[in-house]
Amino acid sequence: MSYELVEILRGAGHPRLLVVGDLVLDRYTWADAERISQEAPVMLLREDRRECRLGGAANVANMLRGLEAEVVMAGVVGDDEDGREMRHQLSRSGVSSDLVMTDESRPTTVKTRVIGRAQHRHPHQVLRVDRESREPLHGPIAEELIEAVERMISGDERPVDAVLVSDYAKGVCTPGLLAAVISAGREAGIPVIVDPASTTDYRLYRGATAVTPNRTETSRATGRVIETIEDGLAAAGELCETLDLDIAFVTLDSDGIALATAGDETCHVPTRRREVYDITGAGDMVLATIGLSAAAGCDPETMARLANTSGGLEVEQIGVVTVTRGEMIADLLGGPRSAREKIRDRETLAEVLSARRESGQRVVLTNGCFDLLHAGHLACLEQAAAEGDCLVVAVNSDRSVRGLEKAPGRPIIPQDQRAAMLAALEVVDFVVIFDEATPEALIETLRPDVLVKGGTYEVKDIVGGELVTSYGGDVKPLGLVPGLSTTEILARIRAAESGTWQKAG
Repeated sequence: MSYELVEILRGAGHPRLLVVGDLVLDRYTWADAERISQEAPVMLLREDRRECRLGGAANVANMLRGLEAEVVMAGVVGDDEDGREMRHQLSRSGVSSDLVMTDESRPTTVKTRVIGRAQHRHPHQVLRVDRESREPLHGPIAEELIEAVERMISGDERPVDAVLVSDYAKGVCTPGLLAAVISAGREAGIPVIVDPASTTDYRLYRGATAVTPNRTETSRATGRVIETIEDGLAAAGELCETLDLDIAFVTLDSDGIALATAGDETCHVPTRRREVYDITGAGDMVLATIGLSAAAGCDPETMARLANTSGGLEVEQIGVVTVTRGEMIADLLGGPRSAREKIRDRETLAEVLSARRESGQRVVLTNGCFDLLHAGHLACLEQAAAEGDCLVVAVNSDRSVRGLEKAPGRPIIPQDQRAAMLAALEVVDFVVIFDEATPEALIETLRPDVLVKGGTYEVKDIVGGELVTSYGGDVKPLGLVPGLSTTEILARIRAAESGTWQKAG
């Protein structure tokens, strides 16, 4: 299934999407915790840096850009410095702000977060301050926005492939605007997907193609307690029926997504567990991914699988971070779930590593027999892993080992078992077995960024080194741990068996 999803992502093209909703500017202040203040029993932080990112509906638009879509943003900002910063950030991200109106009666919505760290590590959000207006948009600005959105959806000039509504309850998504967007989408045959506000009244979204509420939002809207997957499926079915939806996606955090369709079909799409650092932006990422996949014509289950992937990548990072198509592909292809899945053939591995490099990772390769795995091997592997982001270990096959003038009877451990032991090491990302006398052909296929070799080699003597440097890669020799080699260990074993070995001291 992962390979099917990868092909869908690669073939999704560059659809044009309209994002409608509440624009938010996310400001971050990063600081180090130093001591307790003398003025009050509060932590004193020393500011390190400030960042400004797109949030709310603007974040959805930015995430769609990361997914390689063409995006038009529709919403409202204030006539203030933050509003001008919003337009600048949208422009820098490649998002069209032609449908972003300026309302002098309200401020631009800003969320300021303070991220504290202990000894420059372990960042945690310690405070958030919001500046906003929740008054419903009204008057000429509201009418102008509705007319502009209707024209965009009708496609008189350049049609859009999907419309996403990001409702943060800041006043932009009024009943009038929502009705106009949903009606225009239905008439034009364009999917309208809504990430609803945290409200008890979902009648505002009646007739949309789909909604994407989370567990808490769904519980509030339906009055159901959602503790199990079955609860989520039942709630999704209720939303579909009562709101005349084509699809309801109920996100259940670590339990994945429960979805229901207008045909009374339900489906649970599980997700894999991840290290959760910050849930900020996960809902936006899910909406963006479902929007992209809807524009690409995917079925509901595929939409949910892709959304699980992107949402999972989002929560692994601090703050609102854009997840790219390349990162999704790398995760789908290269995120082994078990030691067994780390062992790949060279053709598949080449594709995985290509995706990893596209997402900015530095690939390191080392090779050897790894017969009788020992602490010397571990030390070399740890050093190799430190040279990049993804460590590939190329292992000589049994036939290859026998051709290396090793002692009779080598290898001691069969190739599949040697590969399995290496794959079980946390420091190792992938293992590949090669049958040739040297790894040069394999290196030509995989094209690592760094080639590492343990032993008493000089750079010029490392097989494949010249090839790696020819395309701009690095070659790094590593030393040996004294007294730790397979040959020496075997000699001690045989001496012990013959009674000639004595423990030192």
